[in-house]
Order: sequence, then structure tokens, then C-alpha cells
Amino acid sequence: MKKRLSPDVFRIPVEEIKNGFYSDAYFLRTREILHKDNHHRRVLMQIFQRQHAVVCGLDEAIAIIKKCAYNPENITIKALYDGDEVEPWETVMTIEGDWADFTHLETVILGVIARQTKIATNVRKAVKAANGKPVIFFSARYDHYSVQLSDGYAAFIGGISGVSTPANGYYWGAPGQGTIPHGLIATYDGDTLRATKAFDQHIDPSVKRVALVDYNNDCVATSLAVARELGERLWAVRLDTSNTMVDKSVLPYMGTFNPTGVCPQLVRNVREALDREGFNHVKIMVSGGFTAEKITEFEAARVPVDIYAVGSSFFNHNIDFTADIVMVDGEPQAKAGRAYRPNPRLEPV
Repeated sequence: MKKRLSPDVFRIPVEEIKNGFYSDAYFLRTREILHKDNHHRRVLMQIFQRQHAVVCGLDEAIAIIKKCAYNPENITIKALYDGDEVEPWETVMTIEGDWADFTHLETVILGVIARQTKIATNVRKAVKAANGKPVIFFSARYDHYSVQLSDGYAAFIGGISGVSTPANGYYWGAPGQGTIPHGLIATYDGDTLRATKAFDQHIDPSVKRVALVDYNNDCVATSLAVARELGERLWAVRLDTSNTMVDKSVLPYMGTFNPTGVCPQLVRNVREALDREGFNHVKIMVSGGFTAEKITEFEAARVPVDIYAVGSSFFNHNIDFTADIVMVDGEPQAKAGRAYRPNPRLEPV
């Protein structure tokens, strides 16, 4: 049985939203006109978009209506569930009530649903491409910190396996994951082994030991060095070679493929080197420029990746939502081309 998040879960700036601080100005003027003209019509508004998508942000939109509308007890909401796959033009939510009570919320709820749907959809594509392998949400650094909570929740709805910050995992109880940054290696004079040993010595044993091995552009040698030192404690190595670099181990193979960044040949070189020395248990995590399309290519080529860490591509391709009034006092009334489209999948909130 599908469930919705409680409105109390969300951190909503109720007074600012209710006062119109985040609303388009013409909606605020609309509310003023309706009240001054004593023009109170009961409308039905439908919300939709134009792509195949994984809808998300509905629970937060519902929470905003319940907490920030005027007279919310007189407003009727029907909606799909976060995580539902939707068709182009499919109605994902309807809101029915006196428009003066919720006109100031249109900007806010459309933005919430649009952003979270974009992320959930992009994550779902990457997760499907990965064929059951874990996909980690390494996207926090690519946007404002204030969106980390909702972004992480949308990633969870899309099927993500882990996130990088506590805020990303707040709504669903996931801890932040990760390795060590290149900066830590720099403070140990560029010595990845020393930095990884410090990680192993000082960080709680429950944290999986993942070594970042591209600092010196020699992933094979660095992977072997940390594997020899940590042995069974080493859970994975992470390859994060820049797309402007060619790893030392790839140079002898150049000529018939793009050798830059984390390419298939680099992953195979690291896997073969680890296996030769008996480190079959060490997993390979890859990051740096991965998209659903690149993951698809890697999987089709049977590249021995175990975990994909994906960043900025989860923010690609906007999915824009539209809200239209389609009924007024129970009678059809809509902009040309925007007639009421009932959706039997909607459920009362």
C-alpha cells in the first residue's frame, strides 16, 4: 500500500510562503482583486507536464497547501503518489476550492514538483541503466545547500542507493557516504596511501573503507598500494580521473578509443591488477561525468564497475509543470487547449 509523507516532516517557511514572499507578483495581485471584488468562485485546478517522467514533490506540495493556504479545510486535493511513472499530459494533481485561498501557492508548488520530478526521473534512468548495481547521489556540491533535503528525497524516490550528505538522507534516514577527498591526500603531500591509512586508523570501523586512487594519475599502482596495506579492510577503490587526463595505465592501449577520464580500459586495468594479486573482494566505484547514457554504454560493454557515483547530470533536463483552472463552480472553464482531463489514478488526500 502506498503511503505519503506527513506534512509535518517538511521544513516549510510557512509565514513567508503564506505572505507571498516566494510567489509571482501577479498571483498576489490576483488574490487582492478577488478579495476586494468579493469574487469567490470555487475552481478546480489541474497540474500536468509534457514528458514521460517519475513524478515527485507531490507530498511536499500537499504539505504546503495544508500549511500555507487560507482555509485549507475547504480545499480538496487529489494526487498521484511520489514515485509514480506518468505519461505526457497526465494530470498528477487537482486542487479544488476558493481560488483566493490558494492562488499565492501556485508558483511554489509548481517549482517543488518540477525540481523533484526532474531529479527522480534522472535518477530512475541511471538506476535502470546500472542493471541492479548501486548508484550513489554525489550531487550536493552542484547546487545550493538549501535544496539538499528535497533533492535527496527525490533521489530516494528515483531509486538511489546512497547519498553524500546527512541532509540528502534526512527524509528517509540515510547517512552520508563517501571516500576521502583529494584535499586530504594533498595535505599528506600527495601520498594516497598515507591519507588512506589515516582514514582507516581514525574513522569508525563501520564506515566502509573506500580509497580514492586517481590523485597521481596512476590508478593501478595506487589501488594495489592501498589494497596491499589494508587487505580485507579495503571495501572499494574509487576512480575519478579527470576527463582532461589519460591515466598512466591506459597509455599503452591508446589508438582506437577515447582514453580520457574514467574509460572502460582504465576500469579493466584496475580490475585485472587487483584480481592478479588476490584482491577480488575490492569493489570498483567510478565517478566523474557519468550520466544514464554513459552507464548504459559501460554496462553494454560489460565494464567491471561495481558502483556508479553520479553528480551534476541528475540536474539535467528541466521538466516543467503547468497549473490550469479547468472548472469554475462545477462548470467547464479553461484556456483554449486546456480542458479538464480527469485521471482515475488520482487519490483523495
